[in-house]
Amino acid sequence: MARQGEAPNGVDITCSTLYPVVMAKRNLTIQLDEATIRHAKIVAARRGMSLSGLVAQQLNELAEADERYERARAVALEALAGASGGGTPVWHREELYDL
Repeated sequence: MARQGEAPNGVDITCSTLYPVVMAKRNLTIQLDEATIRHAKIVAARRGMSLSGLVAQQLNELAEADERYERARAVALEALAGASGGGTPVWHREELYDL
């Protein structure tokens, strides 16, 4: 029987590449005030990148952070759904005091 990642004949079919995957790019038009554009150009220049590259990087980081949040939220909700008793301890008077 073939293991995961292996073809039925036992040949490893895992594929990887050392070359970056080039994705088609599209234009995006945004409207910003002059001060924001000027400041963003300065930030991009300090980082040695274009304004377009800076915006793309920041949007990617934002999207990745959102994905991490959604995964963490799903894990937390699953943990809450599996919790019993709602997290509130139930004590009886006899357990709390020596009677």
